[in-house]
Parts: sequence; C-alpha cells; structure tokens
Amino acid sequence: MAPIEAQDSNLRTMIGRLRILIVGRRNAGKTTILRKVCDTADNPEIYDTNGKKIKDDEVKATIERGNHNIRQAMVFKSKPEFVFHDSCGFEGGSKAEFEEMKQFISEHVDARRLEERIHAIWYCISMDDRSRTIQKSEEKFFIECNTGRIPVIVVFTKFAELNSVAYGKNKKQLEGLSKEEWSRKITEHVEELFTNTGVLDRLNDPKNRTRPKSHVRLEDMTEPNANCNNLLESTTFALDDEELRLCLVSTQQSNLELCIKCAVA
Repeated sequence: MAPIEAQDSNLRTMIGRLRILIVGRRNAGKTTILRKVCDTADNPEIYDTNGKKIKDDEVKATIERGNHNIRQAMVFKSKPEFVFHDSCGFEGGSKAEFEEMKQFISEHVDARRLEERIHAIWYCISMDDRSRTIQKSEEKFFIECNTGRIPVIVVFTKFAELNSVAYGKNKKQLEGLSKEEWSRKITEHVEELFTNTGVLDRLNDPKNRTRPKSHVRLEDMTEPNANCNNLLESTTFALDDEELRLCLVSTQQSNLELCIKCAVA
C-alpha cells in the first residue's frame, strides 16, 4: 500500500472534506472539542447554505449563545479538511429543532454527491450533572433517528467531574493510602458512579433505531495539553470505509500512534 501522504490527494478529490455533525446540549463543550481537534483557539469560519461566509461578529455571537444553525458549515482555518455542523441542544424540548435535525441527517445519509454526505456523528453528553446525564428530549435522538451507515460516537465530556465526586464521597477512607491505592480507589468509584447513571444501557437499548458505534471519555478539555486523540481514534475505526479512514488519518499526521494503529489494522 502506498504511503498515506501519496494517497491523500486522490482521496480528497473523490470524497471531498470530512463532514462531521456534532450534537449535544448547550455547555456540553462542543466548541472546545472542535478547537482541540483542529488544534486552534480561534473561532471557525461559518458559511450559510449558499456558501456565503458569515460575518465575524455574527460568528462570535452564534458561538457565545450556542445558537447554531445545523445547515451552516463550520470550517477552521487550521484544519480545512474538516467541515462541521453543530445542532442546537434539545434540552428545551423544541420539536421544530429536533425535526430539522432528523431531516438534515436523512438528507445527508445517502446524498448523491459524496462531498455532501455526513461521515460521522459525535453526540456529546456532559457528565457535570449526573442527575440528568441524558434527558428524554436527547434520548429521542437514539430512539427515533435513523442514521443509516453513519457511525455515532458518544462523547462523554467533562468526565473529570466524576473524579471530584468520587474524592468527595471517599475523602476519609482515602487518608493514609499510598498514591497507587488512592488512585485505584478513585478509579473504582468513578466506574461505579458512571455505571449507576445507566446511560449506556439506555443508549444501547435494542429498541432504539440508532445505537452508538463506540463511546469515549474526555476529561477536562480546558487544560492546555488536553487533546481529543481518543475521539479521533474511535472515529477512525468506527468508519466502515477504508478510504474514509485514510482521509481522517491523513489529517492527523502528528498523531503517530493513530497512524501506526491504522497502518496495522
């Protein structure tokens, strides 16, 4: 097989850019994830359905309010190989927004033009409020939406919040323990807290029209050295098309571990 770099030009011509839909409630950390994936602190450029660039002040307002239009395309200058679409959160139970998302997915699952197809969906669920890890209005996505062959990767954001909860509940029991034992106890309790949310059982219910292909955990994305390598790896191997996998890997040449894993897969 030719090196990834040698194949990249032809693949780009055939497929176009990688198009990803990111879904999740407001404040789930979606914009932060996209910036980490694209290795930038800048705002994206946003284009309307006619390909016209939205003014910078409108882009800033859209991001600050989280009031995205799913049909508008977001592109970061640092990684123009990606096109992102951001769906407004459904915590308000807006039927119109939900139906618009369903229609958008339906149109892009098997679009005739390859460059218009969605290649992956990232569904973000924040762990900063375990009492409402996933709401009924969000669960509708998995119950009702037909994503066809598009892989859905569930992204549990702000997972570090569970570490804080675990520490708070076990503070006295942790006193005097070695660093290794302390870490083991916290890890065990975090897993218990996560299991008790029941979120994976609900997402993988056989009655759902859509079930996640995989899921990842993101700790604290506000940390300078934080990255989304596990999300990119999970997305790569969730894709059932070799050309798409190579396209995604070619955008991550600095991620040597992912390149090696993909080469030997």
